[in-house]
Amino acid sequence: MSKLKKIPEFKNEAEERKFWESHDSADYVDWGKAEKATLANLKPSTKTISLRLPEGLLERIKVEANKRDMPYQSLIKAWLAEDVASAARNT
Repeated sequence: MSKLKKIPEFKNEAEERKFWESHDSADYVDWGKAEKATLANLKPSTKTISLRLPEGLLERIKVEANKRDMPYQSLIKAWLAEDVASAARNT
């Protein structure tokens, strides 16, 4: 591989992000020497949303969550994740 360029110093994360949007990291990093990293303690980013449900449906979800001894929001997330994964497998 040819000589690698030196990664510049950045004043902040925004400046670094802008740099990498227009530069190829292969010019700066020998990816052949990279090692796999496991970041087990990272939590996925979340975004708060507003979801309108019919009151009857919400009450049924709360009953199911109570049977499982879990917050109803967690049950909704689990059901959504399961449904999306199932849909992805079937496509």
